[in-house]
Amino acid sequence: MRARLPGRHLAFLVAALLAAPAYADGDKKERDIFDYEAQKDAKDVKKIVFVADTDPHGDRGNHEFLAAAIYFARTINATYPKAWCVVHTKAKWPKDLKHADTVIVLLNHGGTAVNDAVKEAVARGAGFMAIHYGVEVNKGDQGDNYLKWLGGYFETFWSVNPWWTPDFKELPKHEVTRGVKPFTINDEWYYHMRFVEEMKGVTPILVALPPKNTIQGEGKKSSSHGGNPAVWEEVSAGKKQVMAWAYERPEGARGFGFTGLHKHANLADDNFRTLLLNAVAWVSKLEVPEKGVPSKTLTRDELEQLIDDGKLAVKKRGI
Repeated sequence: MRARLPGRHLAFLVAALLAAPAYADGDKKERDIFDYEAQKDAKDVKKIVFVADTDPHGDRGNHEFLAAAIYFARTINATYPKAWCVVHTKAKWPKDLKHADTVIVLLNHGGTAVNDAVKEAVARGAGFMAIHYGVEVNKGDQGDNYLKWLGGYFETFWSVNPWWTPDFKELPKHEVTRGVKPFTINDEWYYHMRFVEEMKGVTPILVALPPKNTIQGEGKKSSSHGGNPAVWEEVSAGKKQVMAWAYERPEGARGFGFTGLHKHANLADDNFRTLLLNAVAWVSKLEVPEKGVPSKTLTRDELEQLIDDGKLAVKKRGI
């Protein structure tokens, strides 16, 4: 005679099975985030390529871009059976991105992203996403390309990069905001981006009004990152500023810009983290769940381990 599970135990088992990620064509070991050739050869998967800077930017915990890329890649791979993320470092830029469905950069200045491999991928229809300092490029060729790929960028003597604590009170209805509640968090939030004309195709996602003390005072000489008459006039007039945006390119591909994530610890914030995970999925044309891409709150130890994992990967895997 078969043993019968009590109703509550059966319900728990069913819930656990539904929550567990399913893997198509093998388990997650077959989607190694550093196995570049295997990703290239894989069939019927979205191929997402992260490129992360490993140069230090202050003390540990600042600009931990490789750690963040590893986290995003692992989480997307664990959530989507039909996605395969890999992580490269800026020091070893991938020269061939013909296979890439999406390119995501976390860099200390995004200028290196404007290269032939990325240009070719985006021209073919790949999505493009830039995070924090990766949204800043030089005016001219780099800026023109970012306007095409991302819909906007940080332009020196126009944009500013202060530390402040915006209150994101209202969020638009969009796939990337699924499961994200209004939140407030301290970071180096850039604003007054240079956007495409009339912001055509751009959907502001994170919007808030900065206090005047986040920019140089009226009448002071313009600086590359601290202030200028245009931004002073807008903030003084009460015009809200955009810190993250989604972009639908005219040919149908997608871009996403996110100016925060100077502080690695901010990944512990459920809304901050979910928005970024949703953006990775959306820009790659993966369906975003109604409650957002699932993830658990990261502990301090887990955040530290991600940093260590990145350092170990550089040393042991030669990435």
